[in-house]
Amino acid sequence: MRLPVPHALAPACVGLALIATACTTEEVGSSPEDNEPQPSADAEPFEPVLAPQLLSGMDLDDKIGQLLVLTAQGTSAADNAAQIESYRPGGLIYFDANLEDAGQIATMSAGVQDLAAEQGQGVPLFLGIDQEQGLVARLPVGTRFPDAMAVGATRDTGLAELRASTTAEELTALGVNLNYAPDADVNTDPNNPVIGIRSFGSDPDLVAQMAVAEAGAYSANGVASVVKHFPGHGDTDVDSHSGLPVIDLPRDRWEAEHLPPFEAAVDAGVDAIMTAHVLMPRLDESEDPEPATISPELIDGILREELGYDGLVTTDALNMEGVRQRHSDGEIAVRVLEAGVDQLLMPPDPAAAVSAIREAVEQGRLTEERVDESVLRVLTLKEKRGVLEAEPVDAEGAAAVLEDPEHAEAAQRVADASATLVRNEGGLLPLAEGSGVRVQGVGAEEIAATLTESGVNVVNGSGGEADAVVVGTGGGSGASEQSGLVGAARAEGLPVVVVSQGTPYDLAAFPEAEAFLALYSSVDVSRAAAARVIAGLVEPSGKLPVDIPAADVEAGTGLTT
Repeated sequence: MRLPVPHALAPACVGLALIATACTTEEVGSSPEDNEPQPSADAEPFEPVLAPQLLSGMDLDDKIGQLLVLTAQGTSAADNAAQIESYRPGGLIYFDANLEDAGQIATMSAGVQDLAAEQGQGVPLFLGIDQEQGLVARLPVGTRFPDAMAVGATRDTGLAELRASTTAEELTALGVNLNYAPDADVNTDPNNPVIGIRSFGSDPDLVAQMAVAEAGAYSANGVASVVKHFPGHGDTDVDSHSGLPVIDLPRDRWEAEHLPPFEAAVDAGVDAIMTAHVLMPRLDESEDPEPATISPELIDGILREELGYDGLVTTDALNMEGVRQRHSDGEIAVRVLEAGVDQLLMPPDPAAAVSAIREAVEQGRLTEERVDESVLRVLTLKEKRGVLEAEPVDAEGAAAVLEDPEHAEAAQRVADASATLVRNEGGLLPLAEGSGVRVQGVGAEEIAATLTESGVNVVNGSGGEADAVVVGTGGGSGASEQSGLVGAARAEGLPVVVVSQGTPYDLAAFPEAEAFLALYSSVDVSRAAAARVIAGLVEPSGKLPVDIPAADVEAGTGLTT
């Protein structure tokens, strides 16, 4: 059984109580004007006690290990024993392949913590996950909330806090103590292939409010939060998983459009910030600029010195092509630390990373004091969020937490508030009582089921029984199949309701549709929200959180019925 504090420190820590964190939440229904980002309740300097003691007992390999977050292996603790013993990592990150059900996840979490307790100083692991919700959600169990853009459409920081606090409660039940969320990118490029609905919107102030609210709610509920991706991944049409985005924005435009969420995050004292594998030559004006993750000008220069951030900085996944185009994996690991970053997420060759960092210290390229700075940040955040003294997770009770009906109600509440009616010609919505409707396209089965439950007559096939056609789309510019469904319905003389479940930019692709309802998400609760609006059970209240230039529609647009 893993002790609640490292073995060697237990006598010295008897009676020690860590400072509890708190977060003041806004009343749900408040407006963004009332919810300017505020420093979190624990933004005052945190004075660690356990962290420096742990650091003082570490050798260099222990220290380097704390800088690594490795990809979890298999579905059990035993599958991870070798890498925990070899590297004594600071953390593991879970992906879909590691996760089966609540009991298995919680058991695995408890098991890997037991293994970590047996190595070196016995420092507990950060167990991280990408559980942004919506499109990026690794858990196969638990509550599925809509994507961030849907939350942005509500304009309600209270709902952002609700989404984060509910997610945090479920992660805690599974033994997951760190979430690589929220996304603070400002989605200014409609063709962005990797951010899109993961962003709260195209308004930097709105994104700042929502990101700070979610980060604070995660932290207040015991889950370390990682705000991403500094200096911003919203103005590119290149995916950094497969290439290197070059964002050639002048500094004044970057400061106006993409800096505000990160500046607000720094002011709020967020737990951690993730770097982006993007090249910004107008910000890094060195002779040979590098991607932000390994750029001293961007991390040490702007994030640390100019903005004053002294919290934990982590890379994005180091197996992504955006950062691997010019240097070996070992060299990247050293350059990450030289840039001012603390933790290496998913180094593709951990042995090479460890060897390169050790060699850099031995040869004087890196000082051990520089390594100590980053290790202390890792340990301090673990202490601050209670990871160092956490009780073992209750594997038997995990499922009950995830099945709490209040969590499902919370997700539906967010979805209902996000539904945005952008077009409603002739007052088509809500459908007149007794209308017959045909449902086709993306999410048709789920939308039709909720329409039926709501008392709407759903008809199958073509023919005179239908008075209107609902066509679900996946967002973007509108797939040809979905465009064909809209065209076929119009050819029958039937009015069309487009239900957009991705980015709302496909509004421009369906100018002939009488009604356009934006959901910004394809999760079940969002599709149910669409049906409830169509049936007249929910009054649409969402407002577009992005501009749609191709349709000449501005952010803030949103009709009522």
